[in-house]
Amino acid sequence: MSVHTYTMADIISPIAPSRLFQALSIDNHNFAKNLPEFVKSIEFVQGDSTIVGCIKQVNLPDGSPVKYVKNRVDEIDFDKHYVKYTSFEGDVLGDALECVIYENKFEASGSGCHFTIIGHYHTKGDAVIKEEEIAEGIESIKQMFKIVDEYLLANPQLYA
Repeated sequence: MSVHTYTMADIISPIAPSRLFQALSIDNHNFAKNLPEFVKSIEFVQGDSTIVGCIKQVNLPDGSPVKYVKNRVDEIDFDKHYVKYTSFEGDVLGDALECVIYENKFEASGSGCHFTIIGHYHTKGDAVIKEEEIAEGIESIKQMFKIVDEYLLANPQLYA
């Protein structure tokens, strides 16, 4: 097994860190309805999104090459707007990955937020990660984030 680390997102947003953290980390099971092209639904398997150990199953839209992924919250810091979670089950992992550990940071930047996602990809055996799959993931995150930004800008009362 080896670990490969990638910056999956490095985005500046006009939205406050607290609002993005709420939308994308704490209330993502509800906010997902605003992203139907990326997420079909998010279901709690264990716990709730405010506690370490929470497990959520993210179901992707019909027709997507990936059906679902299960994520476990490993760390959460409400004051620093930080969450660390592990994707540990689902066809998104394929044959090459044992798990992926993500660190999401929402830091103040001017009047908005600097949002980063660092992904630590744990491979099975000597499996190789395809760089084009990482690039596709990065692009998908950018597209999704643009929609999130637009939605929160259009709805300033949400998570205020």
